[in-house]
Amino acid sequence: MTESASPADDPQPARSPLTIVMAADTFAPDVNGAARFAERLSAGLAARGHTVHVVTPSVTHSQHGTFTERIEGQDLTVHRLPGWRWYPHDWLRFALPWMSKHYARRVLSEVKPDVVHSQSHIVIGRGLTRIARQRGIPVIATNHVMAENIIDFTTLPPLLDKVALKLAWDDAERTFKMSQAVTTPTRRAAEFLESTIDIQNVIAISCGIDKRNYTPDFTPRPHRRVLFVGRLTTEKHVEVTLEAVAKLAPELPEITFDIVGGGDQRRNLEQTAQRLGIADRVTFHGRVDEEQLRASYSKADVFAIASIAELQSIATMEAMASGLPVVAANAVALPHLVQDGVNGYLFEPGDVDDLADKLRRVLTAAPDEYLRMQQASLEGVNVHDIEKTLDTFEKLYRGEPL
Repeated sequence: MTESASPADDPQPARSPLTIVMAADTFAPDVNGAARFAERLSAGLAARGHTVHVVTPSVTHSQHGTFTERIEGQDLTVHRLPGWRWYPHDWLRFALPWMSKHYARRVLSEVKPDVVHSQSHIVIGRGLTRIARQRGIPVIATNHVMAENIIDFTTLPPLLDKVALKLAWDDAERTFKMSQAVTTPTRRAAEFLESTIDIQNVIAISCGIDKRNYTPDFTPRPHRRVLFVGRLTTEKHVEVTLEAVAKLAPELPEITFDIVGGGDQRRNLEQTAQRLGIADRVTFHGRVDEEQLRASYSKADVFAIASIAELQSIATMEAMASGLPVVAANAVALPHLVQDGVNGYLFEPGDVDDLADKLRRVLTAAPDEYLRMQQASLEGVNVHDIEKTLDTFEKLYRGEPL
């Protein structure tokens, strides 16, 4: 007689793959944290067997439509809405706000998704959220926005900036309250959102990173290469790092500073390097491909970020996954990544002397101390594993408890 299987021995039923619409006002070929997160999340979900449709502006106004695009090694269906350039910004594009609901109706009718994940409450995410709610489709929203990220590009006088931001956050509140859940990359970012608008229970979910894509270099060598990766915009405060490098140059004659990324402040920063007399030590690499980016991390000796508006900082996580000590401003979410004296140091935002001192500590550290900081960075980034991020969002999409 054959022994019957107990309920505990029964295999778990296969879970049906989901169809997900990802609303992204910024996406490839854009290079910024929100775009990178949307790309990695979409590709990661596709790799798990889900069907992912991305809705985002077209690169040029004439080249809109539905395309199959290779993103992070996965083929995704990307709906490129007619995009218009926002000329105060060096690359930002947008879909016409008054057409967002029209496009949302068309995409949702065509795709019939199980869930919409909005990466922005500004235009595309706003329209999709409203139409999805009308149709009973659950919406998950992720906030990547701080006022400092956008205020420089409104072209309004400072007084009107405040009015515009108040109206924008009021609209964000209405949009987020139509969502089943609202997420943001860190607990500090969640607290920021909860204190800015009337919303509670914001869920902190790391953007995640696949550390296997990065190569730490443990080769003993003199340490002299400072690196920054990111958009060259005012809230990044790259000029503070330039001034710190200039201050260190007389005592550390080999020090160099590599700046990877483009932005509207590049010319100003180049002029600052000239004024400080360190133009020969500073290399502006501009926007680079993924292979060059990873090589930049591997060659560097310390990652420096003076930004005051990071809700997480994917670039800092990439630096940690590359085994770099990090010197970061003690602002917003950066202290969640950098443990002072462990995998690097925190400095007072805007304080050139403090930043120079912390860079000096890393660059002149004894070999065993430097190796300890490298290993601490690698260990610290483990909690941001992209697989954990994907697991969490899958549960949210299915309405399961976290």
